[in-house]
Parts: sequence; structure tokens; C-alpha cells
Amino acid sequence: MKIGISAAETSGDLIASKLIEAIRSQTPNAKFQGMAGEKMSDAGCDCLWDQNLVNVMGYSEVIKKLPSLLRLRRDIIEHFSRNKPSVFIGVDAPDFNFVIEKKLKKVGIKTVHFVSPSVWAWRKKRINKIKKSTDLVLCVFPFEVDYYQKNGQNAVFVGHPLAQELGPRVGHTESKVILLMPGSRDSEVRKLLPELLAAARIILQKDRELTFKLVLANNSMLEWSKQQANDLNIDISVGDAYYWINKSDLVLVASGTATLEVALVGVPMVVVYKLSYLSYLIVSRMINSEYVSLPNVIANKPLVPELIQDEANGANIAEHAIEILTRDNSSLIRDLASIHSKLKVDFSSESARAVFELIND
Repeated sequence: MKIGISAAETSGDLIASKLIEAIRSQTPNAKFQGMAGEKMSDAGCDCLWDQNLVNVMGYSEVIKKLPSLLRLRRDIIEHFSRNKPSVFIGVDAPDFNFVIEKKLKKVGIKTVHFVSPSVWAWRKKRINKIKKSTDLVLCVFPFEVDYYQKNGQNAVFVGHPLAQELGPRVGHTESKVILLMPGSRDSEVRKLLPELLAAARIILQKDRELTFKLVLANNSMLEWSKQQANDLNIDISVGDAYYWINKSDLVLVASGTATLEVALVGVPMVVVYKLSYLSYLIVSRMINSEYVSLPNVIANKPLVPELIQDEANGANIAEHAIEILTRDNSSLIRDLASIHSKLKVDFSSESARAVFELIND
């Protein structure tokens, strides 16, 4: 069994690696190849293209790299059209992967899209593109399946792989640790880290006993981050977010998959996000959802503060952080535990079963 796969982001690399492990646990001889990150490679995927070639954020940022992105996508389509896999799986990155899936589906290759785009929240007309591109959508949130079924698209809820790995912590005692998680992309870190550090300076004026910890997703922004934080006694590390989420009283986190990771552990958070002015102008006109962070979307209520664009500034972040640190968060923690219960399905068996059924159909 040969499976083509394309994951274009750090979060996609993590989720795709879990899918690879799940399928190979049932079919050890299954061979994966495609666009991969480190975790996918470690799970046994043959990396033909490095996902860092695509890992960009926002419309204006994509425009700068558009020629190279189009060449890369064409190369992937040509490769799998010549070397047909049993199935092709596009992981997240819908604007990049749906075109690949559509082209491959036209030449008779079965296609799966893993992790539904937020079509229920914005750009709803994408459902037409999805139906033309993919034979099956693997959904990590249960409410997504209803939306797809109403629109005639084959979709299955397989649980969220992170809910298998992470769960509500037990017996946490106050640590006085605040964790900063400024995102996985370089452009995110450049926009958000200065505001998080500004908030840290304000918060420290209120409580000198607090300790700040900064975790980066990779090494690319390490030296720059050290320069930004050189006036603060902040320990900086790379790739150990889960450990520090468990240890922290509060997380200041970029909107995205990381907010779900924090929610599954059951830690209070402040969610922040910034795009370039042009990207925000475009995106803000397309959003139909009341919330942007995953904990709030899943709960369908404002569990955690969301500070977006101009509101994501040091003073605002600090104000919300201090309010959280000085209140009783037991109700919030119960709500976060409920999110974990909803998403904890046997991801390994469900996702592998759905892929196998499509291959054998």
C-alpha cells in the first residue's frame, strides 16, 4: 500500500504523524511519501518535499512566495499522477492541498482531506471546491460532520489526535509560571512576541514573584527572540510546550492549534492573533463565526479572551492576564475538561478504518 501525503504547516506535521502511526500500526508495510515535516519523517514518511517551503501566514505573505508555491504544487501533482498511490491525503492547508486533491481525483486517484477547513465559519462557498476535490473528509470536531452531510459531502468524525495524547491535568498547585506561546510561523512570532513581552513587563510590575517562560516551535526565531527578551529574565526553550503547559498557571498563546492543546490540558489562557493589515482586511470580511479560537468555537461561548489585531497589544493582554490570575477559574477548567471529553475518540482506529474503507471501496 502506497499513500501520498501533503502537510504544509507545523500543526499539520504533528497531526499527520499521528495518522501515519495509526495506519502503520494496522498495516506495517504501508509506505508514505510526500511533503512532510520532522514528525512525519520520524513516523516513517519519505520526505520528497520539505513542508517549510510552504509554511507561510496571511495573504500578503503568500503573494511574495506565490511563484515558488505554484511550482511546488505542480511538482507534487506531476509526481503522484505518474506514480499513483492507493490514496492521496491532504493534511490541513486547504488552499494548497485542495488543488492537488482535485487534479489527482480527476486522474482516478482516491483523495482524503484530513482536518476540515473552517468552512462552517468563513468562505462557505468552499464546500463546492471540497466536493470536487476530495472523496472523504476526516473531521476532528464532531459538529463538522453535520455540516458536510447537509451539503452532500462524505465526512467522518475520527476524534482529535491531540485528545488521545493530552488530558486534563490533576492536582495542579499554583506555580507562578506564565507561558508565552507566540506561534509556529516566523511571521507570527515577529508580530506577536513583542506584544507578549510588553505584557510580561506590565504584569511583572503587579507581581514580581511571577516567572515567564517562552516556548518556540522551532529554532528559526531563537536568536531573534533572545534579543527581544534581553531585558527580561525569561527562560527560552524549543519544542517542549506540553511540559510547560502542564506547569503553568496561565498561557498567553497565538490563535491556532496551540489553543486546543492548552484547552485539553485545562489551563486558563489569553488568545492573541495578528495578521498584516492587508491580510486582516481580506479575512475579516469573510468570517461568519462569532469566535476565532478553538476552545470558544467548540464550546460555542466565550470561554477564553480573544484579542485580535489592534486589540492584541501589551496593555490589553496584561489586563486580561491579571484578571485571570486573580479570579477563581474552577468553572473554566470544568468547561475545558468537557472539550476533552467531546474530542477523545479512538483516533487511531477510526482514522485508519476510514482510510482503509475508502481504499477498498
